[in-house]
Amino acid sequence: MSGFFVAGTDTDVGKTLVSAWLLSHLDGVYWKPIQAGTEPTTDSATVQRLAELPVGHVLPEAYLLPEPIAPHEAARRAGIALDIDKIALPPHDGLVVVEGAGGLMVPIAGGAYMIDLANALDLPIVLVTRSTLGTINHTLLSLEAIRRRGLPLAGVVICGPETPHNRAAIERFGQVEVIAEIPFLETVDRSTLRTIEPELDLLKLATVTT
Repeated sequence: MSGFFVAGTDTDVGKTLVSAWLLSHLDGVYWKPIQAGTEPTTDSATVQRLAELPVGHVLPEAYLLPEPIAPHEAARRAGIALDIDKIALPPHDGLVVVEGAGGLMVPIAGGAYMIDLANALDLPIVLVTRSTLGTINHTLLSLEAIRRRGLPLAGVVICGPETPHNRAAIERFGQVEVIAEIPFLETVDRSTLRTIEPELDLLKLATVTT
C-alpha cells in the first residue's frame, strides 16, 4: 500500500489543506478515519471540494463525531465507544491520503493515541507544521515521537508566512527534509494548490520505509 498519513504538530495547523494539496498533485483517494465536528462541513467534504475529487475518491469515515473537540471527548459526549482495532481502511484502488485528527498524541481510546493509528496503517507520515513562533518546539517533539516508534517519515510541510530561520532550524535540528512550504492563499482551490510545487518527489515519498 502506498500513500501518506497526514499528521500535525497541533490542531488547525493545516492538515486538511495539505491533504488537498497532495491530492491535487497525485491520483489517489482520501480518508479521514475519525472526524470530530460536522458543522459547517467535514474535512472530507473540504478536501473533495478543494482537490476536485470524484465522489468515489473519498472514503467514508470510520467514526463521525458531532463536536469539534478531541476525539475521545467528542465520542464520550456522543455516547460512542471508539475502538482503534475497528478502524480499518476501506477497500480502494491506488494511493491513499489519510488525515489524522489533531496532533500525534491526541488520545483515541483505551490508551491508544493518534500516533498508534499511524503505526497501524504503516504509511509514510507527512508532518504538517506551522511556520510561526513555537513551531520549532512542536515540530521537534513530534519528530521525536515518530522516530522513537520507528515509524516511516516522508518529511515536513510548513504552512504559513515564509519564515526562513524557522525552516532552517527544523531542517537542522530535526534532521528532516521539507516537502513544501504552503503560504497564505487568498483563494484556495485545485488550481492554486497545483501552483505550489513539491520540493521532493511525492511518488517516491509515498512508498518510503523506515
